[in-house]
Amino acid sequence: MKILLSNDDGVMAPGIRSLFKELNPSYETTIIAPLEERSTTGHSLSLDRPLRLELLEKNIYGCSGFPGDCVLMGLGHLMKGSRPDLVISGINRGANLGQDLYYSGTIAAAREAAFHKVPSIAVSLVFNAVNEEHHYKVAATFINWCVEAGLHHGCPPYTLLNINVPNLPMEEIKGCKLTEIGFRQYSEEIHARMDARNREYFWIAGHYEGFNDHPESDCQALKDGYVAITPHALIDRCDKNYAQLSSSVEKLNAKFFT
Repeated sequence: MKILLSNDDGVMAPGIRSLFKELNPSYETTIIAPLEERSTTGHSLSLDRPLRLELLEKNIYGCSGFPGDCVLMGLGHLMKGSRPDLVISGINRGANLGQDLYYSGTIAAAREAAFHKVPSIAVSLVFNAVNEEHHYKVAATFINWCVEAGLHHGCPPYTLLNINVPNLPMEEIKGCKLTEIGFRQYSEEIHARMDARNREYFWIAGHYEGFNDHPESDCQALKDGYVAITPHALIDRCDKNYAQLSSSVEKLNAKFFT
């Protein structure tokens, strides 16, 4: 089985390296990820500039573009003759819950794969503070379980799986849930400042204010200590029958969380 890994935190980020370390012994795993951080860049493609691809280590490549570019570089060039069976984007440093998926470069990499009918998973580690211990190994282990269980096979075409993992030791995670996309509230603050030449500039300074109350949402699942597995259909006419996916989630819970 061939797996392509990408992200938006950059090719040297600990999340993608942890995922590579977990999956590479069992699968033919390749990384193509941005050479620099591309967080919150959404689904951008570099149509107005050339792309560079650098071999950094065996099966690990840095790309000068955005996350979407990285996946397209894999599908259309590096792995063109031997397409990946699965694309996984992450492990992202921080949550991708609710409407955040529309801003996320992590989701964009998985979405680009889904556009080309390649099963894809986006995975994020949800923590509250940058100075807390980050349990990337836990998230990587869970994704390995998902791959072993063939979770992605339960996803209809043009649909990606957005997985958010609580930043907890494995024994403290209650299980996993099939969830719906929630909605997170952010303030609308813009900070205006003056530079050394007396020209005005601005920082987007909004902060998180909580999420809308919905018991089946990804946001609620994380709050309750569960891994949130959220299918995201890319076009309205997508098949949204998730019976096989729901069965796979039940089997994961029965095998690893009981």
